[in-house]
Amino acid sequence: MSAIDFSDPATIAFLTDALTAAGVGGLEISRLDRKLRIVISGEGGAQVAALRAPGSPTVVVTAPLAGHFCAEHPAAAVTPQTLPRSVSDADLLGFIRVGHVLLPLRARRSGVLTRLLAEPGALVGFGDPLFEIELP
Repeated sequence: MSAIDFSDPATIAFLTDALTAAGVGGLEISRLDRKLRIVISGEGGAQVAALRAPGSPTVVVTAPLAGHFCAEHPAAAVTPQTLPRSVSDADLLGFIRVGHVLLPLRARRSGVLTRLLAEPGALVGFGDPLFEIELP
């Protein structure tokens, strides 16, 4: 049996449909290097996996699924965001676009957004680093 590719949008869509049909609220799959969390009934956008390096005051916000990374809403007027900038745990940092669907990316931690780790418009995979937040 071959390994399941949890970075494939079709696999994630299939799992989401199966969980919804079964009435399950979510699923978490852990591997040594990554974690996939699917939340069916979450309000306020998707839960974004955050990796923390041991002893480091920074959090790396990673892509919750494969798609195209958008640092801003595609329909918004382009206003360059300067870095570093303060963010709260509920702030919207960007989006992952899969077809016509935009998945919002929230900071989930308050701190200072110091680095953009992915190029806007780039195709990113599950777990790819997108932002770096320095904790207070």
